[in-house]
Amino acid sequence: MAVVYTAEVTSTGDGRNGAVRSSDGLLDLPLSSPKAVGGSGTATNPEQLFAAGYAACFHSALRVSARESRLALTDDTVVAEVALHKEESGFHLSVVLTVELPGLDADEARRLADAAHGRCPYSKAIRGNVEVRVNLAAA
Repeated sequence: MAVVYTAEVTSTGDGRNGAVRSSDGLLDLPLSSPKAVGGSGTATNPEQLFAAGYAACFHSALRVSARESRLALTDDTVVAEVALHKEESGFHLSVVLTVELPGLDADEARRLADAAHGRCPYSKAIRGNVEVRVNLAAA
């Protein structure tokens, strides 16, 4: 399979309390651990960055699925909640994606959300490793 794009980001400083910068300079952010895990909570954190990327990627996959079904989406949104869990063996993540598709009936919305989950590169990358729930927002 041909590589079409590679993102390169360097972490410096103290990991979760350091900084990240992309090779093109478009991403250049300080990081801090969330207050919930003893950090200052004064900057973004890896879970927020993962949620941002997953929400945007899933939303694109949703839009592609809608176009293939010849459906026009309006005011659609995807919210990604990435939870950090602590257990004896260490930390792990879970994700809840909430999809809002105004104007579509529940069956059509579920079909599109499931199709997006099947094609989204983030969903594919973590399938079998991270619990992901895809919810439909109440209409």
